[in-house]
Amino acid sequence: MADQDLIIRLDNRLDQLVNIDMGERGVEHLYKAARALQGGSLVGAAADALMAVPEGGTVILTTGSVSRAWITPDLGENDGPSGAAAIARALVMARNATCVMLCEDTLLDAIRNTCQAAGLFPVTLEQAAIAREDKSLATIVMLPYATDDEGGKAQALQMLDEIKPDLLFSTERVGRNEHGVYHSMRGIDYGMGRARVDFLFDEALERGIPVVAVGDGGNEIGMGKVASHVKDFVPYGDQCQCGCGGGIGAVTGCDVLVTAACSNWGCTAIAAAMAARTGNAKLLHTPDREALLLDTMVANGLINSTHGVVDDSVDGFPRDSHLGVAELCRTIVSRAL
Repeated sequence: MADQDLIIRLDNRLDQLVNIDMGERGVEHLYKAARALQGGSLVGAAADALMAVPEGGTVILTTGSVSRAWITPDLGENDGPSGAAAIARALVMARNATCVMLCEDTLLDAIRNTCQAAGLFPVTLEQAAIAREDKSLATIVMLPYATDDEGGKAQALQMLDEIKPDLLFSTERVGRNEHGVYHSMRGIDYGMGRARVDFLFDEALERGIPVVAVGDGGNEIGMGKVASHVKDFVPYGDQCQCGCGGGIGAVTGCDVLVTAACSNWGCTAIAAAMAARTGNAKLLHTPDREALLLDTMVANGLINSTHGVVDDSVDGFPRDSHLGVAELCRTIVSRAL
């Protein structure tokens, strides 16, 4: 394991890399605010929280963004699933964790297939318990989450009582604003057909269960931690286009917020920081694996939401950008490996 001073330097470099605001969304302002609150590297704090999950513990993860549900609720975007899969894989390998992935029923197949391409075999909770005990299989549990407010609140209580997670992790999961509306980055009401997973995260925070969240635009779970900065620096942060009277900022907070120019990049950096802490290069989200997941997401109809097409660009950034970030993250932590 690398010494602590080296780990801190690597964490800071990973932070800086993934927060270059290539998309001009105002993420650098959110990064500065979140880092000031955290008192250090965001990526490093997230990696520490994930590595603190007890051996054989349970983590609930969520991702998936229904996009243009007024056309079809079967359409989801490709920022989020590959990053969540990378984190779940690292958790299984580093902590022998049971990972439970939540999303809309309409997106289950696409995200399940993405996780499987990352090396995680989809199983039930009961099967995951067996795999955890004999350590013979890397698994993922896929569960649907309610898409109405009352159902989301009820499922939150039931799920936390029954699963008893050690940590919750969210990436690129849109949360509601102060008026209960879920917005796109363009300030449009995006609530139709959307899982109300933010109620689960609110309840987890109330119970003192650690929450780590990744976002790139201010409208995601976790961004309540820097709400005033979303209003001040993000387009439509103070006033949306749907007429609800609020901005796009999500009200749900978190314990550790990781900002990034693209949420998938934040997850890639967290996995790299976990690899550095363990000295285990197998935890890395590599360029080859990212390429496979990009292809898998295309094959499963997940869209590049910025351009509204099914392709291997994410958030408008071309394929090579995502492979490049994965390679740079690996290069940054190579001394620790």
